[in-house]
Amino acid sequence: MVPHTTPPCWPDIRPGRFAAAIIRNHQPADAKTRSLPGIAAGCKVALIGLPDDTGVYLNNGRVGARLGPTAFRAALSRYGVADSSLPPVFDAGDIAIGQDIHETHHRITAAVETLLAMGLFPIGIGGGHDLTFPFVRAVARHIGNHAEPMKGIYLDAHLDVRAEIGSGMPFRRLVEDCRVTSLTCIGADPFANSAEHLAWFNSHGGSIQSAPDAERDSFAGREPTCFVTTSPLFVSIDLDCLNVANAPGVSAINPVGLTPQTVAWHAHCAGRSPHVRCFDIMELNPTYDIDNRTARLAAHLFLQFLRGFAERASF
Repeated sequence: MVPHTTPPCWPDIRPGRFAAAIIRNHQPADAKTRSLPGIAAGCKVALIGLPDDTGVYLNNGRVGARLGPTAFRAALSRYGVADSSLPPVFDAGDIAIGQDIHETHHRITAAVETLLAMGLFPIGIGGGHDLTFPFVRAVARHIGNHAEPMKGIYLDAHLDVRAEIGSGMPFRRLVEDCRVTSLTCIGADPFANSAEHLAWFNSHGGSIQSAPDAERDSFAGREPTCFVTTSPLFVSIDLDCLNVANAPGVSAINPVGLTPQTVAWHAHCAGRSPHVRCFDIMELNPTYDIDNRTARLAAHLFLQFLRGFAERASF
């Protein structure tokens, strides 16, 4: 069993649905007699739920994202995917939340390190955006000092470079603690970030791609320039980068966010790039969702990433 995880919560899945083929960490009847690599044999990608929103609470956001992984799986279970080229997926389950935010972060890093040691590509579903920090930290440690330092790409209305512990701090911590040398924030809202945070971001290798520029890239089917690199990358999608009409179920709504088509294109590009080492979709908050539209959109973005992943030359 992957350390610090609990069984994933799936609804009944009809045969023929994409989710029916997902291998589950806690599912096999003979799991106690089989090794973890044996259970996940043949899988390329690992899904792991990050069901905690303590950081959102500390940041005075709308709590509820702890329920995101369960809502995501329920939405994914409804998708039937005709494309047989998508990579096999191993569901590692959900992180067991610790007594405090630091313990939870430690558990996430340990679990993801196990997945990486198994040769699996990690995809996280959350959960407060602070959880991207321990998620990517595991990848940075796995890469070590034998490769170029990591660079980060994230789609978000907020820069998330606060000094204080909470959901608004992950990318500052990654720069300060994990040798991340540059950050590209796609879709940052100029009215939702302080001058102090922008100054820190700019002084630490940050660049912003505006929403209009991102929309033009997706409309033209053009790979964003931030993906053109030889450095290892992480890609994170905060669902609040999307317009509230399409994504009401988030911790902080965005009245002028990106379109689903634009975010889906970036998810596809992330999957296709051989330099992307991990991917996450964060801040899914079903407490405020309407007709499960945000959860369905998160599942669609996951599938778009997998479609891109299937196009990798190494796959």
